[in-house]
Amino acid sequence: MIKGISFLRAAGGAEAYDRLASFFSALGFAPGRGWEEEQSRGASFTAPAGKVELVDGRFPESADLVVEVTSLDSVYQAAEAWLNRQGFDSGTRLSAIAETNWKSRLFTIEPEVDFSISFWAWIDPLRSRPVAVEGDLSAEGMKFAIVVARWNAVITDRLLDGALDALLRSGAQRRHIEVVRVPGAWEIPAAARTLADRGHFSAIITLGCLLRGETAHYEAIYNEVARGIGQSQQETGVPHSFGVLTCETLEQALDRAGVKAGNKGFEAATAAIEMASLHRKLVESGPA
Repeated sequence: MIKGISFLRAAGGAEAYDRLASFFSALGFAPGRGWEEEQSRGASFTAPAGKVELVDGRFPESADLVVEVTSLDSVYQAAEAWLNRQGFDSGTRLSAIAETNWKSRLFTIEPEVDFSISFWAWIDPLRSRPVAVEGDLSAEGMKFAIVVARWNAVITDRLLDGALDALLRSGAQRRHIEVVRVPGAWEIPAAARTLADRGHFSAIITLGCLLRGETAHYEAIYNEVARGIGQSQQETGVPHSFGVLTCETLEQALDRAGVKAGNKGFEAATAAIEMASLHRKLVESGPA
């Protein structure tokens, strides 16, 4: 039922209104949907997240309007530059950045008389990361299809083992994993598209190996395989992970299949899990 939170303040006239709108724009707030009527007008600005906070204990010394940022020093510089452009004395309208008792840094600015705003950021940089939607590495409840080429089986079998290891370690059930073998890398896109069209799978994992050799055949096959897998993903909306090795020699391929440089099948499977999780979150969240 709750739709949004608004902090309403009346500007002290048309000039103050324009200056405040200029201030919020200068500090990077995204413009929202305002209004303009015969008796009043309004300019709205939005941030990635808004919330109501209740405090039990020592309340931080700040203005009524408190804005969390990711780079406090950059915002401070922008605020100071805006005051200078307006011809205001930054020494009286802008406080110094100070540490608070709640493990953060904060400053307060007064862009208009009796209109104060506090900006703050966590001291710990990991707590100041921008709000982002990310996938999880949990495959529980998901279904996966693995398309693996038989050509260069000494490599692709190792890739398959790595992919299965990643899925099972992440919580996928064996009965929810379907392995489809195709003759070579060229046939991977067609099989991946057929599986994606069935609509049963959370993600498709593609595994293969192409060795350069002495002809241009290598480039022609690789380009079409990459294009076909990408097209299948884009047109079906089902995440596809790319685990098709393109190597100069058999030794390089063995290294990337678990001998020295990690197992690219394992990496392709973890990418598929994360993208399937992210896809689920984006679909469930719906349009903004």
